[in-house]
Amino acid sequence: MDVITDKKIARDRILQKIGTAVLWLMGAILLVGSIFPFLWVIISSFKPVSEIQSIHFRFFPEVWTAENYANLFAGNSVYIPRGVSFVRSLGVTFAVAVVALVMSLIVNSLAAYAFARLNFPGKKVLWAMYAVNMFVPNIAVQIPCYYVATQLGLIDNFLVLVLPGVVYVWSIFYYRQYYLGIPRSLEEAALIDGCSRFGIYVRLFLPLSVTPFIIMGLSVFQGFWNAYIWPSMTVYGNVNLYQVNQIIAYFRNTQGTAWDMLLAATVITCIPLIVILLIMQKYIMQGIKITGIK
Repeated sequence: MDVITDKKIARDRILQKIGTAVLWLMGAILLVGSIFPFLWVIISSFKPVSEIQSIHFRFFPEVWTAENYANLFAGNSVYIPRGVSFVRSLGVTFAVAVVALVMSLIVNSLAAYAFARLNFPGKKVLWAMYAVNMFVPNIAVQIPCYYVATQLGLIDNFLVLVLPGVVYVWSIFYYRQYYLGIPRSLEEAALIDGCSRFGIYVRLFLPLSVTPFIIMGLSVFQGFWNAYIWPSMTVYGNVNLYQVNQIIAYFRNTQGTAWDMLLAATVITCIPLIVILLIMQKYIMQGIKITGIK
């Protein structure tokens, strides 16, 4: 019996090692498959145009050059219309994303606090209307939003890039679910001490919402940073408000594709998101733990 048991244990260990090796191999394949395209874009952005368009594939360039980035920042391209600046578009896009982020955190968290803690007439009906909107694609409301923006005279205005995306139903839902998990005893103690509802929100709920704010804030910032359809619909006369993706779209048109500028612009636009992700990854993991606990 001991011999049979030892053989079974040895076999189980071998199978466990094989399973672990297979998992590591699959993980490595997935990692390489996901990282390879991005690495290719970065490396190719340092290639001359002749190498980028060559029919012979080479992962690393024969001649490394930063001319693509120099031309991009200088605006030396026939694809970019006169008066349009890629550098300015970076600043404007960042400003839009930051302003929208701050407004989104305030408005959506206040709405979530009201739905989670306050009792008012029509609360369930209003929440049902909000919940239904979570399943409506954004593209389906682009035309109505454009009509409203036109009637308000917001076309080619900074506000038209910010206001339509401030109220984010998924953020309200996420904050509401998080606030429902905060013990009511803390809120009741604050009310006994004479704290107002708004004071409870500011002094109690906001300090406890750092991780949810960062999680949803990253999503909101990324959404505004990567926006293309809405800016293209509402900002076309004022070149000073052009967003990054509007500029990138110029590098691919009926005249052809400026691969050198396109690759360089793609790398530049990815840098802010990657930096933010690396800085905030600790809070992202905490958000995953919070979601798992709930």
